[in-house]
Amino acid sequence: MRKLLLTALSFAFITTTIAQSKPAVKTATKKPVTSAKAIPVSKEKLVEIQTDYGTMVVKLSDSTPLHRDNFVKLVKEGFYDSLLFHRVIQGFMIQGGDPQSKNADSAAMLGMGEAPGGGLITAEFNNALYHKKGALAMARTNNPEKASSNCQFYIVEGKPNDNNFLNQVECGIRQGGNMGFYYNDEQRKIYNTIGGTPFLDQNYTVFGEVIKGLEVIDKIAAVAKGGNDRPLKDVRMKMRMLN
Repeated sequence: MRKLLLTALSFAFITTTIAQSKPAVKTATKKPVTSAKAIPVSKEKLVEIQTDYGTMVVKLSDSTPLHRDNFVKLVKEGFYDSLLFHRVIQGFMIQGGDPQSKNADSAAMLGMGEAPGGGLITAEFNNALYHKKGALAMARTNNPEKASSNCQFYIVEGKPNDNNFLNQVECGIRQGGNMGFYYNDEQRKIYNTIGGTPFLDQNYTVFGEVIKGLEVIDKIAAVAKGGNDRPLKDVRMKMRMLN
């Protein structure tokens, strides 16, 4: 299945809205693997993402150590260099990180690749980390643990959402088991104005955010694309650690 179901939201109108808009990884479901306990760091890591449409700087959250450390490891190894943003949906997100995209021809079906070693990353949901514009999150297969891909990620573009919609999302998340979940005033204001994709909250792990270069997301999301939402002209990336 190419696109994933967001099982936590049972509202029909929400399901219809996002039927074409789900970050997906086309890999077989695997049992999550827990890595060694992360070594605490005192300073949040910064990563520079260079693209054909400009440069972004992302800040990784210390609240998601498994995702943070995995991403840092891949960046330091040069894993992401020359890979594509292979799936872009304007008003939703830009997705990349499939190693099979490096030398893929224009007809190749992408979204099935994984980093060496395989395995999934255990979900690290945090109510303070949400899908506002610029959020950095990991794609995943439709696995019951909601565990993440070990390499494919997406960056949110999204759009403004009103409070009625946010109320519906809140209810859906509570019904899914997170009884204490709610959007605070600041989160609501950001979703109302800057925008995002709240229907993904608590379903995909957010582990960072763009702190510089938000306009690059808009440029990439707006490119002409063909089948499977792949840009007609390759959009490549290159990453490096800034600290």
